[in-house]
Amino acid sequence: MDTSDQLSLRRYGASPGSHSHDHFQILLGLSGALELEVEGRSVRVASGGGCVIAPGDHHDFESLHGSLCLVLDSAHPAWALCTGRHDATPPPAQALPLAHYLASALQQGRPLALAHGPALLREAWLAGWRPESTPPPATRRRPIDWPALQQWAARQWHTEITVADLAAQVHLSPSQFAARCREEQGQGAMAWLRSLRLEHAQLLRSGGMSVAEVARRTGYRSPSALTAALRRG
Repeated sequence: MDTSDQLSLRRYGASPGSHSHDHFQILLGLSGALELEVEGRSVRVASGGGCVIAPGDHHDFESLHGSLCLVLDSAHPAWALCTGRHDATPPPAQALPLAHYLASALQQGRPLALAHGPALLREAWLAGWRPESTPPPATRRRPIDWPALQQWAARQWHTEITVADLAAQVHLSPSQFAARCREEQGQGAMAWLRSLRLEHAQLLRSGGMSVAEVARRTGYRSPSALTAALRRG
């Protein structure tokens, strides 16, 4: 086993996280759905899905309803063949049953499976990997009515809005919407959403509304959370 490879089972919850690391991270969804924003692009790793995060790529993550993933942290250079795109695609078919077996091995502490699992997973993934050799042909893009989307979001502050929710409103996939948001609004989808929420809160406060009422209307967890957000500006 390469000592730079580390397999683990990780449960993600509603508390958001944010970091980057100096190794590849391979995620395979076993249950639930994990929402990520990798370098400004939305990624959703659901059961049977997966993605490869390159060293240095900053990623935010959360799972509102909980998720379980098999995670491989690896410095092996071969994983670079699978980077360059951030959308979550199904791993090669032969990698999925292996992922479930390795998850079971982790729970039961099977030493041989754990020793050789990272190399087997890499071999199974790369054997079925087919990088795109040519870009897709250019197509006419559906325009996004950003003001209308802002108005829709402002009516939803009482709920948890995801990138997928925003994308559905404009008939795009989450990854397409995230790319368009960064291109046309200059920031990631969740950062854009947070700025809208804060802008709405600032507008209500400037009209004299109490902090508590503004927090309630704009979906902040508490008046203190709103106050902290307003201070950060």
